Amino acid sequence: MNVKNYKVAIVGAGPAGYFTAQAFQKAQRNDLSFVIDMIERLPTPWGLVRSGVAPDHPKIKTVSKVFEKIAKEPNFRLFANVELGKDVSLKDLRDQYDVVVLATGASRGRKLGIPGEKLKNSLSAAEFVPWYNAHPDFVDVEVDLSSDTALVIGAGNVAMDVARILAIDPAELDPTDVAEHALAKLKQSNIRTVIICGRRGPEHAAFTAPELRELPKLENTDVYIDSKQIEEAIQHIEEMDEVEKDLRNNIEAMKAIAEHEKKGVTRKLEIKFLSTPIEIKGNGKVEEVVFQKNKVENGKVVSANDTFSIKTGLVVTAIGYESVEYSGVTFESGRVRNIAGYVEHNVYTVGWAKRGPTGVIGTNKSDSTDAVDLIIENLKEPKTSEGITALLKSGHKVIDQTSWEKINASEVISGELAGKPRVKVADWSQLIRLGLS
Repeated sequence: MNVKNYKVAIVGAGPAGYFTAQAFQKAQRNDLSFVIDMIERLPTPWGLVRSGVAPDHPKIKTVSKVFEKIAKEPNFRLFANVELGKDVSLKDLRDQYDVVVLATGASRGRKLGIPGEKLKNSLSAAEFVPWYNAHPDFVDVEVDLSSDTALVIGAGNVAMDVARILAIDPAELDPTDVAEHALAKLKQSNIRTVIICGRRGPEHAAFTAPELRELPKLENTDVYIDSKQIEEAIQHIEEMDEVEKDLRNNIEAMKAIAEHEKKGVTRKLEIKFLSTPIEIKGNGKVEEVVFQKNKVENGKVVSANDTFSIKTGLVVTAIGYESVEYSGVTFESGRVRNIAGYVEHNVYTVGWAKRGPTGVIGTNKSDSTDAVDLIIENLKEPKTSEGITALLKSGHKVIDQTSWEKINASEVISGELAGKPRVKVADWSQLIRLGLS
């Protein structure tokens, strides 16, 4: 039997990239096989599982075991510390491979577009989250925690992660893999009140119920939601024709928080709805945020023609992500322009680069399977080419799977000594030294 062997380049070693590799591995049959080269800009793989998932959520990170299993297959190679657009061009990849899959994610934070947004200590979650997760590009982000109050703008799980990390007693982060530089800073933090502000009502929030249910379990932090806002949301829900189960679960979880007995501790986390930020004020740095009050009328959020302000020294916006653009492909609405994952020629896209920052880690699994089904339908005769090894300059320091396993083992051993899952190395050159030692 004539076996057709195709070369696939997957750009991006996050969940979308790995699930795409897995879908190719599962699609192999007697007459069809794939050689998969995964290309990653950072010296470390796993994407948001490493640099996005909150350190106090270790269960979510266990998906990395699946990634490692995929990486052990003989048809898989990792090329980390290789940047698209700098070390290799998309055109070259297109020429060298039968299929190129862009799994490059969405890592730039969306802007509020209001006055004062550029003041010092007005940060995006796209900077703050990788800072506390030891991403080598964000070690030097300046985070001033000298104020007693912090504001988080947004009403999704990222906003909740940010607020929780700011409001939690840092001792509760000791047994986690939080970045050491961030933990040291959090232990000196003066912040005792953290307020999450969402533009819309509780019934529109993008939080998930499991995340909400965890909040009252914080040992040294009281969590507040205005029960009046929850009662109004329940009324609005009762007026709806059909209510999704997730929404009911969400509202129930919020109602439980509103009614939960408070511990009377100094650390507070409050979720405030129907508040749109209209200006950040301050002399050189954040000092106050002005909000417009909103109300819900006929299912729509409208201005209540009233404003209020909150004194604060830190604002973190978590209102979504956009893809960072690179040459060779068209971007629109913050993601790669595509039709059901197809970009052009032999180029496809998956994950957040394809659909925008929606869904959870598992969403990428079905997304990747659909993309691979489409790719197989469109395959032409396989090329005879070398792949990425023909494109990289001589002496380029590639972190392959073996090198990554050295880094991983070193971090895990350091973690065992410190009573943590791992101690992450946040320095780019140190990561490469560890991998190539």
